[in-house]
Amino acid sequence: MAAHLRNGVRAGLIFGIVIVFLVLIGFILTATRYLQQFLKLDVLNSFATFLALLGIWGGITAAKPTERDTWLGALASGLSGGLISGVLVGIFTLIVGSQVDAGVNLRRYLVSLSPEAVNLLRFDRATGPGALMLLGILIAASLVGAILARGVGRGEWRRPVGDRWAAIRESVGQVPLVRTVLRSPVSQYVAFIAILAFVLWLPTRLTQAWDYNMGTIAIYVLLGLGLNIVVGLAGLLDLGYVAFFAVGAYTVALLTGPQPHGIMWNFWLVVPLGVALAALAGVLLGIPVLRLRGDYLAIVTLGFGEIIRILAGSDALTPFSGGPMGVVGVPLPSFFGLKLGFEEFIYLLIAGVLLVIFVTARLQNSRIGRAWIAMREDETVARAMGINTLTYKLLAFGIGASFAGLGGALFAARNQFTNPQDHTLLVSINVLAVVIVGGMGSIPGVILGAFVLKGIPEILREFENYRIIIFAALLVVMMILRPEGILPSRRRRLEIHAEATELEELTSAAG
Repeated sequence: MAAHLRNGVRAGLIFGIVIVFLVLIGFILTATRYLQQFLKLDVLNSFATFLALLGIWGGITAAKPTERDTWLGALASGLSGGLISGVLVGIFTLIVGSQVDAGVNLRRYLVSLSPEAVNLLRFDRATGPGALMLLGILIAASLVGAILARGVGRGEWRRPVGDRWAAIRESVGQVPLVRTVLRSPVSQYVAFIAILAFVLWLPTRLTQAWDYNMGTIAIYVLLGLGLNIVVGLAGLLDLGYVAFFAVGAYTVALLTGPQPHGIMWNFWLVVPLGVALAALAGVLLGIPVLRLRGDYLAIVTLGFGEIIRILAGSDALTPFSGGPMGVVGVPLPSFFGLKLGFEEFIYLLIAGVLLVIFVTARLQNSRIGRAWIAMREDETVARAMGINTLTYKLLAFGIGASFAGLGGALFAARNQFTNPQDHTLLVSINVLAVVIVGGMGSIPGVILGAFVLKGIPEILREFENYRIIIFAALLVVMMILRPEGILPSRRRRLEIHAEATELEELTSAAG
């Protein structure tokens, strides 16, 4: 029982502090308004629903299984977790509510803590009754979460989606007719053609805004697949990946645009040049950092990315690169005399994504891909097995950078401009988040990660101000619940689970 209470108190403290923090930054008020629009509820019921969801999550977290896992222990965990979080939030409500009643302007000290948020926190009642309502909702919701965790089994909550899909596929594949169809090359070609037809048909049904959003997702797929080679396959942590994106973008902008040089070359001739220059930049970066690993490699590549951004925006290079204002007026490309409009450009992005997917799949299943994976697992052993790690590192940097250069070239042509603010460190962090959340080493995982991290924020534009916080929270949750990502590669999933099993065995043996 002591272990259950300890888990409950720990979860209660964490979720109580999280709820108070969300109130202080104004996230609670924004989330409530969104739920109000989505669920068609009034504002108080929407707030109670959001609070209950947080409480259920806290109860699931509190009901962590122990050696003597029982229903009574799970209920004790949920009750203690809900009580602690409710007391913390209730005390906070009493403090801020009394200050608002006394006429104190809290926004002088906490900009996002508006009187509207405080009144919502106490359910438009007096401070005392409002705090008691908060306490009751969190306790009840936490108990529900504990019951769910105990009834379903915590292992099921952590079970990877890929494992579930594999189990379903295996059971369905036992049927002889289904097995024959699945293994038939004709059925695979039909499935590929159907998916391709759907992808080509979808842009015709989207609005101009969603065409733009889908184009942004496609660009991040290109960037994610390139960084997936560097990080996911070769195991080289590159935080300056945006530099290669900038090389491709500025190459197209400077050589096809009317300003600042007036060269105005053909787009189809410049794109391969941008890709080649980005690959060359990747190799040049790789040469001095070949012997660095881990954090040291990340710091050096981060500095390289910042150097490129600062040089592009410097006043000294304004005659060459446009300086802080960047390059404007980049023309849209033409295809056999037909000038591509903004709506048609999405098909060029789709073609680029398909090309990069094909190249990545071929590399991943080749001798080069196996050498990268060996380097990622243990570089010393890979070198002892006869793998020239220096050459394969340069290949990883060069090929990954070329994909980023392609993404940058298409980005500059689609937006018809580029400037240093398009190539900040945040872009590298976003692309790394796409790879980690989707699943390192997995092509479908990177695509899904791009949709999750770039598509969902466009749907939930009300949360634009909290994007960085959501990214950070999502990464923390992913590292705890799904360290292998949403759709990891089979090899990566086996590696993660093997490490977890070995750790559990060592822990049990030490205990």
